[in-house]
Amino acid sequence: MSDVAKNPSVADVQMQANYEKLANVIDLYSGKQGCLIQVLHAAQEIFGYLPFEVQKYVADNMGFSVSYVSSVSSFYSFFSTTPRTKHDVKVCLGTACYVRGGKLLIEKLQEILGIGVGEATADNVFSIHVTRCVGACGLAPVVVVDDDVYKQVKPGDIAGILDQYRGE
Repeated sequence: MSDVAKNPSVADVQMQANYEKLANVIDLYSGKQGCLIQVLHAAQEIFGYLPFEVQKYVADNMGFSVSYVSSVSSFYSFFSTTPRTKHDVKVCLGTACYVRGGKLLIEKLQEILGIGVGEATADNVFSIHVTRCVGACGLAPVVVVDDDVYKQVKPGDIAGILDQYRGE
């Protein structure tokens, strides 16, 4: 028996416990039509995000293809396939937000933070994401930081918005 098998690390024990929790969730929804999104929500709560290994586990244990689970995970903006940063900055690029300058907000965020869409700052404080609609078209263009919604944002507002979250 290897040393790892005899003395699993705290991380290994936690990971095993997480998979056991996920197995219980899958058992709870087993056989119910249309429950993949609920299972993925629970998996994201348990693991913090949906890495490929977790998507594969869900697919294997629910009878779906990995490509199907992956497509659902990547389609909905509330799922993350990468570890979350301290502050997720989302810019809506739905039609109203795009027309009213959403792309300029993305460009300003990239300039200030020095990262691209889907990337995280080196200190893991900020990440930039695009969302297609937050349901606030009358407030366009919209930026969402964590759960805080900023309306009618202009590129000149971005630095001030970010400053509210620095050093927390």
